[in-house]
Amino acid sequence: MESIELYDTTLRDGAQTWGITFSLEDKIRIARKLDELGIHFIEGGYPGSNPKDRKFFQTMRDIPLKHARMVAFGSTCRPELSPEKDPQIKTLLEAATDSVTVVAKSSQLHVKEVLGATLKRNLEIIKDSLTYLRPHFSRAHLAAEHFFDGFKEDAEYAIETLRAASAAGVDVLVLCDTNGGTLPSELVGIIRRVQEIMPARLGVHCHNDAETAVANTLAAVEAGVTHVQGTINGIGERCGNANLISVIANLVLKMGKPCLNMERVGMLKHVSEFVDQMANRAPNKSQPYVGASAFAHKGGLHASAVLKERAAYEHIDPELVGNIRVFPISEQAGRASVIRKAAEYGIALDPDDPRVTEVLKTIKDFEARGAHYDNADGSFELLLKRMLGLHKRFFTLHGFQVHNAKRAGDTKTYSDAIVRIVVGDKMEFSAAEGNGPVNALDLALRNALETFYPVVNEVRLTDFKVRVLEGSSGTGAVVRVLIESTDGEETWWTVGFSENIIQASWNALIDSIDYKLQKSLA
Repeated sequence: MESIELYDTTLRDGAQTWGITFSLEDKIRIARKLDELGIHFIEGGYPGSNPKDRKFFQTMRDIPLKHARMVAFGSTCRPELSPEKDPQIKTLLEAATDSVTVVAKSSQLHVKEVLGATLKRNLEIIKDSLTYLRPHFSRAHLAAEHFFDGFKEDAEYAIETLRAASAAGVDVLVLCDTNGGTLPSELVGIIRRVQEIMPARLGVHCHNDAETAVANTLAAVEAGVTHVQGTINGIGERCGNANLISVIANLVLKMGKPCLNMERVGMLKHVSEFVDQMANRAPNKSQPYVGASAFAHKGGLHASAVLKERAAYEHIDPELVGNIRVFPISEQAGRASVIRKAAEYGIALDPDDPRVTEVLKTIKDFEARGAHYDNADGSFELLLKRMLGLHKRFFTLHGFQVHNAKRAGDTKTYSDAIVRIVVGDKMEFSAAEGNGPVNALDLALRNALETFYPVVNEVRLTDFKVRVLEGSSGTGAVVRVLIESTDGEETWWTVGFSENIIQASWNALIDSIDYKLQKSLA
């Protein structure tokens, strides 16, 4: 039985995602990370399309890869040119990669209407292009574009495109569901008909327009396909490509196809987050296997059951893919969630401790009024410690004022804040100007505290989210403010809520600073 080959096209197909642009340095970092994961083939880009991709291949020549083989991607020669005279064919040779993938039309619609060639000429340029390129690479793949749609239009012609490539000596015939609209049952039926005719190694490349890309890829493997293509996190044009993170996890953990060893499967969450970071986008919390919510147990009954028996509400051990089990605290939380969360903070609580009931009651009361502890672990830890008598008070607010002014002709609004706090028996007064009321309050509070607690200058606010909780009250509605903070080593979220957005922001801000003081000085 042939092993399953993993072919990653994050740097080419994934780079076509709306809103994602990889720099040259990003592409190099991702290539190295994919190699570390153990991906077999890394498609680096289309050297005939832009100077950045050409520079990437040039740079990668001097970067040794331990596991992966670099692949250049291009198309067959233009109908009016021979391969040796086609400039983009020349760029494939100049990329000097170990392997090459050539995309070709396998649908009559695309041959006639898009390529503008005759059906016969298309077969000629497939064979001629691959025959010309094949001696220069140790490995060659045909990407049969729109194959499944083409097969449904005219099965015989679609097969003829495969025969043309096979006659040129390609190693893998990759059947592409380019429009992403094929269902698993259709896909498997077509693959089996191809297998009856073509004794060749087959690959599959699926897009996700019908949300079946992962299912189609797994179904193809079950049907005997041994080369699978996709992208990390399923990024790609339109609705994306087959998500290799899910594909790999399913192949290894569900189907017994050891395309990667277990140590590398344990890197999946890390690699997923790394690529999202390079793409400058927030990770999908609900992404299967590796998302922050993939093994989160919010309901009290679920949390209690999982603590007794993991398999009660988890299909795998999260550690297998590098993930962790999470028990978010919310109005749906039960005693088990509170006890487990307290243990994470080093606080041992007895299940029969009456304070657990009181904590649950307070959580539910606060969340009914507008709090939200699912993503505000910082505020929850402070709340828990205050209720258990484990919180140290470092300062007390005496009062604050915020002033906003905009004069005729000004292009900006000016904000300043005055804060008075009490530390011990000393009253401290501070004023600051900021680019908004919350920024001004933040600066004034830090100015007041830094004399007593210099560590507050290590705190940096990195995100600020405001949500109106109930829209019928208009501008008088309760708002929830979530603040993300970091000190360079740890990141935490805090929450505030009020009908007054300044008050809600202040509550979240105070918790942010207090959290740092508790960690550093308590």
